[in-house]
Amino acid sequence: MTKDKITLQFIWGIALFLAGIGMFFRIPELMPQIKAIPQFADVIGFIYFCLYLLGILLIGGGIKKLANTYKKYTEMRSP
Repeated sequence: MTKDKITLQFIWGIALFLAGIGMFFRIPELMPQIKAIPQFADVIGFIYFCLYLLGILLIGGGIKKLANTYKKYTEMRSP
């Protein structure tokens, strides 16, 4: 793997991680607007679950991407 590709993968891992963190800050701001929609009033618990699960998956994917990228970077640097 080239150094440019490793750098790109590292940036992508950081972006995934930060997007997951951003979900946890954005969900409380959006929920009043979602609750105002009558069709979603009955399933608001499921919507909470799905949005927080999405945040967790983004954070987990970002961490996994960073760990794999770091592993490949150390393998590339070792003689």
